[in-house]
Amino acid sequence: MGKQEQLIEYIVQDIVDMFSSDHNIEYDEAMNKFYNSKVFEKLQDKETGLYLESSEYVYDLFKDEINFGRIVQAEI
Repeated sequence: MGKQEQLIEYIVQDIVDMFSSDHNIEYDEAMNKFYNSKVFEKLQDKETGLYLESSEYVYDLFKDEINFGRIVQAEI
């Protein structure tokens, strides 16, 4: 497993942990929701560089997708 794949795996674990805790749902359900999200799709695409961001940043994107039905990226 390369460095990029490891980073992605760690981020996925963190997000699923945070989501299952925040929403008081089973780990498997949280994993299923994240694996079926656009954020997960973007995280897997190494061209986006999303795997280089913090787990918290990626989790915020995922929460926006859950709440608004799309990824909301703040203007810088």
